[in-house]
Amino acid sequence: MKLRIGIAVWAVIAAASVCAAQRRVTFPLVSGSRTVAGDLYGSGTRGLVLAHGGRFDEKSWKPQAEEFARAGFLVLAVRFRGDGLNPDGTPSANGSDADNAADVIAAAWFMRKTGAKTVDAIGGSLGGDAVGEADAQSPGTFDRVVFLGSEGGDAPEKLTGRKLYLVARDDRSADGLRLPGIEAHYKRAPEPKKLVVVDGSAHAQYLFATDEGPAVMKTIMEFLTAR
Repeated sequence: MKLRIGIAVWAVIAAASVCAAQRRVTFPLVSGSRTVAGDLYGSGTRGLVLAHGGRFDEKSWKPQAEEFARAGFLVLAVRFRGDGLNPDGTPSANGSDADNAADVIAAAWFMRKTGAKTVDAIGGSLGGDAVGEADAQSPGTFDRVVFLGSEGGDAPEKLTGRKLYLVARDDRSADGLRLPGIEAHYKRAPEPKKLVVVDGSAHAQYLFATDEGPAVMKTIMEFLTAR
């Protein structure tokens, strides 16, 4: 009996590991001959595109991507074509808003060609702007979008599907608190939508490394899986 239980537990662990396996992929832009790269996790028909912030790269999503994959999502963490390195060797996303949005749209198309029936997206900071611009330019591409510490682009009126804005109360840029600008964009966005403000000052993806991290992840997961 113990042996059978042990085998069953091992099988579950092995299945979870396979589900969360990471693969490097490349895919073409919707128009043009250039390609975009990214890391693909999981399997299934629920696609999820992850767009990183300016001080991150696609690898920064690995812990969250693996968790989403275990929850049944086919996850694609995008590497923007403009990604590079700062002089100190840290990641830097230097692409234009237009290029970043095109990369996100290409990722969504790739997901559908890979078998996804629905595609959602999460964008942190600069990545949130890219997701918002992509959604505004290509209505209906995403079923649900999450903006982490981001206003979600310049055209909130054109956003489609369900929207979640999530920001730390004291998150601030060189120009001041980010919350007022996010609230203004949130008000302009059509329903259905939700704004969640958490404690602290961590910006976008940095939230995952704070005490608020588990609650932030739970909020996002519940939003993506709610009927």
